[in-house]
Amino acid sequence: MRISMPLQYAGDPKQTVDQVVELEKAGLDTVWVAEAYGFDSPTLMGYIAARTERVHIGAAILPLYSRTPTLIAQTAAGLDYLSDGRAILGLGASGPQVIEGWHGIPYDKPLTRTREIVEICRKVWAREDRLTHDGKVFTLPLPPERGTGLGKPLKIINHPVRSEVPIYVASLGEKNVALTAEIADGWLPIFFIPEKADQIWGDPLAKGRAKRDPALGELEISAGGLLAIGEGPETKQLLDFVRPQIALYVGGMGAKGKNFYNTLARRYGYEEAADRIQDLYLDGKKDEAAAAVPDEMVELTNLVGPESYVRERVEAFREAGVTQLNVTPAGGDPVALLEKLKSWVS
Repeated sequence: MRISMPLQYAGDPKQTVDQVVELEKAGLDTVWVAEAYGFDSPTLMGYIAARTERVHIGAAILPLYSRTPTLIAQTAAGLDYLSDGRAILGLGASGPQVIEGWHGIPYDKPLTRTREIVEICRKVWAREDRLTHDGKVFTLPLPPERGTGLGKPLKIINHPVRSEVPIYVASLGEKNVALTAEIADGWLPIFFIPEKADQIWGDPLAKGRAKRDPALGELEISAGGLLAIGEGPETKQLLDFVRPQIALYVGGMGAKGKNFYNTLARRYGYEEAADRIQDLYLDGKKDEAAAAVPDEMVELTNLVGPESYVRERVEAFREAGVTQLNVTPAGGDPVALLEKLKSWVS
């Protein structure tokens, strides 16, 4: 099991990257760089590439709608070159709130779009032929009836460091998870409860794996949460820092009937709490919404508590198929904490 860490999209990214540099020395394997409606991800990823030597640098995620497929492929190839083959392309559909509200792009055909972007990216990196694609969402080159008629097949000018940059997909819905298991190198689930993973995602993962090209290898899974080791109320209180984030996603990332994270909470069995969190959040009562997040959900999606308990949580994630433990070290010395975790999972 490898160790990764998400780079938070709020706050000062330069200070966070300073920490990444230190954590790389302690054994951090991958850093994930988010992109919502703050700073863009590729700029920060390039900065990390310049500041580090070994850690892999992943986008988590680049939204499918904000860039053309070829620009996504160019960006991943450029980062892979600058980092000497350390890039990971994390893709996801995001949601209507961000895509239509921030980017002004219709949120349509997320599954088809995902499949075609993955196909196009892999064609670009392979450089086997000039790029063509005839899909339901993307057609390359653009046909004359939709443009000037002057478009022609092209091939990326540079030679990418790798002909296959790993692609991870963030997905939650059954069809999207099945697609991820079929075509992606890795999966980026959020609010992952290992004890309930098979119940929620077992069938779609099996369906996708049944169609998977053996050449892709086994599906990697990156999941985890806050990491803190200690006893007493102070350590327990660290979990309170997670509640607002869960409330934001379950309550505010979408609308009634169109919130993927709320649906996930309901599938976990927290139907009543999911309704209450959403009602409070949409009414502007964010603190009350955070307080309404079930204790069990907070505890099981994170790794916080006495050392023996945290080690049990690590094994629970491992048994659920997680190959990359994605943690945010909190409290005390993050470097020492990561070193201890590294000794457990190696």
